[in-house]
Amino acid sequence: MNIKALAAEFTGTFLLVSGVLGAALFSFPNSGILGVAFSIGLTVMVTAYAIGQVSGGHYNPAVSIGLATAGRFPFSAVPGYIAAQCLGAIASAYVFYVIASGKAGFTPGLFASNTFGGEGYSLPAAFLIEVLFTALLLLVVMGVTRKDGPTGFAPLAIGATLTCIHIMSIPVTNTSVNPARSLGPALIAGGEAMADLWLFFLAPVVGGIAGALLGKWLIED
Repeated sequence: MNIKALAAEFTGTFLLVSGVLGAALFSFPNSGILGVAFSIGLTVMVTAYAIGQVSGGHYNPAVSIGLATAGRFPFSAVPGYIAAQCLGAIASAYVFYVIASGKAGFTPGLFASNTFGGEGYSLPAAFLIEVLFTALLLLVVMGVTRKDGPTGFAPLAIGATLTCIHIMSIPVTNTSVNPARSLGPALIAGGEAMADLWLFFLAPVVGGIAGALLGKWLIED
């Protein structure tokens, strides 16, 4: 087991969730959807540049499972990566809970959790958009990390993709495309967020596998 790789996945996922929660809790609604979307995209981009070479920069169980399914990553390493990612997300959520609760009158509410129905979108709509955009994310990951790909620009492309995904889907589900990102805030919010958590585990994994297999078929000989 590569301890440094697991530490990098923990750290990267911690920062990814921090990018979501920091913008959603402290800058929104002044920064709007664009503020949250750019916060997560830029955080992932700079984190991937900084420590992505240590572990591959997954920071997302759907990415790890998708890459393993497509033969880009060993299945034997998937459980350890998922554990590190989930622990990083939970740690980040609790740190931001402590920070947010330092303000008078704070109530957890949904704590930037992933949910559906609040804006009138149905369960099938939420499931479809999470599958679709996680597939898009994995397609981009597969393309920019191929052997002859523009690897130096991979973090930029992935960060830009996540920015676009959040702009398009925040009104529907608050955007997950990442089971670990969903888990941390849901544990704090409880209630509705925990009840909806199954969707934000299942849909990204389905989309991640589909996008990775599509990328493998399109890109690889």
